[in-house]
Amino acid sequence: MSIAEAHDMPVARELLIPPSPPRAPKTMTALGRMLAMRESILGTWSQRAYEEDIIQGRFFGRSSFILNTPDAIRHVLVDNYENYTRTPAGLRVLRPILGEGLLIAEGRAWKYQRRTLAPAFTPRAVTTLIPHMLAATDDTIVKLKAASNAPVDLREAMQRMTLEIAGRTMFSFGMDRHGAALRDFVMEYGARLARPHFLDLLLPLNWPSPQDFSRARFRKRWTAFVGMLMAERRAAGKNEGAPPNDLFDLMGAARDPETGEAFTDEQLGDQVATMILAGHETTATALFWSLYLLSLDPVTQEQVAAEVQGATVNGALDLDRLKFTRAVVDETMRLYPPAFLIARAAAGPDTIAGMPVRKNDVILIAPWLLHRHEKLWRDPNAFVPSRFMTGTPPDRFAYLPFGVGARVCIGAHFALVEATLALAKMIGAFRVGLLDKAPVMPLGVVTTQPDRSPRFAITPR
Repeated sequence: MSIAEAHDMPVARELLIPPSPPRAPKTMTALGRMLAMRESILGTWSQRAYEEDIIQGRFFGRSSFILNTPDAIRHVLVDNYENYTRTPAGLRVLRPILGEGLLIAEGRAWKYQRRTLAPAFTPRAVTTLIPHMLAATDDTIVKLKAASNAPVDLREAMQRMTLEIAGRTMFSFGMDRHGAALRDFVMEYGARLARPHFLDLLLPLNWPSPQDFSRARFRKRWTAFVGMLMAERRAAGKNEGAPPNDLFDLMGAARDPETGEAFTDEQLGDQVATMILAGHETTATALFWSLYLLSLDPVTQEQVAAEVQGATVNGALDLDRLKFTRAVVDETMRLYPPAFLIARAAAGPDTIAGMPVRKNDVILIAPWLLHRHEKLWRDPNAFVPSRFMTGTPPDRFAYLPFGVGARVCIGAHFALVEATLALAKMIGAFRVGLLDKAPVMPLGVVTTQPDRSPRFAITPR
């Protein structure tokens, strides 16, 4: 059975096709593509990228391959993953804000970090953090109810909420005092430094580009801020003999199972930065898009609300009963994958789907394309949460909201639990509608972000 057949579900009503960027023309000059990338990578792909299995091209003098077949993706991300490393441009953009944390570490450093951090992200460990998630979500709902008669910026509200969850799960304290500063860091980096410039793509990694000097200045301020958060958490301490109750405890207690080594302070700071940024920003984005889609689809929104009511037992949500809510989250991340592009450079020669790959060739696996590919999905541009309720999951290499293989996102379970519970709480508390009827367009800049923050109307249920 093909993936398309497996997801060929009968749908009785008109399908919702949410806004998406126009497809690029069939041919683009190198300058035109570069200018388009500065705005959003999503606008650089033509219709053939949504139809063909593999697209070979040239990228600054090197061969490039866009992979849209599960077998080829499996080869790069699983079977021969050690031959494919992050691209120099990707490292330039991410290293100043994530350091040498798990997300961008390579080789032995990555294996050490992955082994050491893994116990902190098991389902059992995540369960101990759920009270932090629920408390921050409940606080957000109380604040929104107090302002429910006025137009609401739910994007900002979700950013504040997920940042609060990140702070509480990481440090056991709220982000009232530090949240504004942390958001300023994130917004500054995204607006000024996260978009690659021409020289970022052209120069070797050991040759600094003009942007790299600005990124270095940012990193100095950023690492000092993270160090301050860690010092405050250590000063607060914990009850003697108490089990770990936040991620900082879990990561501080973590030891490499092979060597017994703990993280140094610098390494721990990079992990803290990675977990806070990768966790709060991507989950906030997924929640925004979920609320946006449900506001465009009131029937599905009421299905979620009915499920939430049935899943509430003695005033508490039963996560296992939120299957349709989870399907809404899954479908949202299909249409708006937080990580829209996985770029790799070949460390040595290889063969992919019979095509020769040379050292330094660029391999692109774009969840944005893969999740909307016409050979892999029925009604690929439509919002159909029920496609995740058929009992037949999509091909593991056709649906990559968290990547796949050895480098799959270590926080995937954490993020899914957080997003499902938070969405259920929000829709259980409010009817959500759009006041701003102009379409909201996704932009590919670090994450799949909205081009603006529309105003919503929320009505308590």
